[in-house]
Amino acid sequence: MHESLGDIILHHVTNGLDHPLVSLHFWGIDFSITKHVVMLWISAFLLTSIAILATRRYRKNIDAQPRGLSQIFEMLIEFIRDEIVKPNIGTGKEARLWTPMLTTFFAFILTCNFIGLIPFFDFVPGGSSTVTGNLYMTGALAVITFLAIITAGVMKHGFIGHWKNLAPHGVPIAVLPLIIVIEVFGMFLRPIVLMVRLGANMTAGHIGMIAIFALPMILSQLPQGAQLGVGFVAVLLNTGIFFLEIIVSLVQAYVFTLLSSVFIGMAINPEH
Repeated sequence: MHESLGDIILHHVTNGLDHPLVSLHFWGIDFSITKHVVMLWISAFLLTSIAILATRRYRKNIDAQPRGLSQIFEMLIEFIRDEIVKPNIGTGKEARLWTPMLTTFFAFILTCNFIGLIPFFDFVPGGSSTVTGNLYMTGALAVITFLAIITAGVMKHGFIGHWKNLAPHGVPIAVLPLIIVIEVFGMFLRPIVLMVRLGANMTAGHIGMIAIFALPMILSQLPQGAQLGVGFVAVLLNTGIFFLEIIVSLVQAYVFTLLSSVFIGMAINPEH
């Protein structure tokens, strides 16, 4: 019984590379299609479709009044721009430049998080229930942020100027090497924190739900009536956790977008 429970939990914390739906290898590189790849495709398709539908009115008339889906889409973009980009990166051309990427981050992560809450995917073999629990996926997003940080700094201060900004002005020569080492370490640590934070938080919620549903299995020595009672309580608790996971999905998409904005802003405005 404990081994069976352990297998179930392990299924929700692994990336599922050992269970490809379609095995593909080209030039020694694994291009296999896993459950997480399918979830990414679904998320990308849904998000692209929503974006096309929401901007259809503007493609016909740039001065069209937003309504329905267009209005919701505009509210999302304005929220990311006004509440995340402008306070951390800046106004003007910086806001226009980085708002599209950060809005895409928020919308894509949120879509992936919500798809991971659909119970159907629990029956598909191949790793954790949510693709944002896959460190390869969160790592890819973190790499994009890492490259965006460097790009933003170079565009603002030039190639040499960006790297000179790693050392704060006015630092004594004696401690300058130590400061440079710390800043370089921090430059690589930031995307790693983004990667692990998103993956761990999204995985933890699913493990919590499994642990609660496992109560009747763990307490199998109880009378049947008591097991039914424990099972009923487990369902109630998991219903509450499911709604909590919806909030967590929103929060984690927001936090990843916010931290990416902060890191990009630090490269553009090192004096802050």
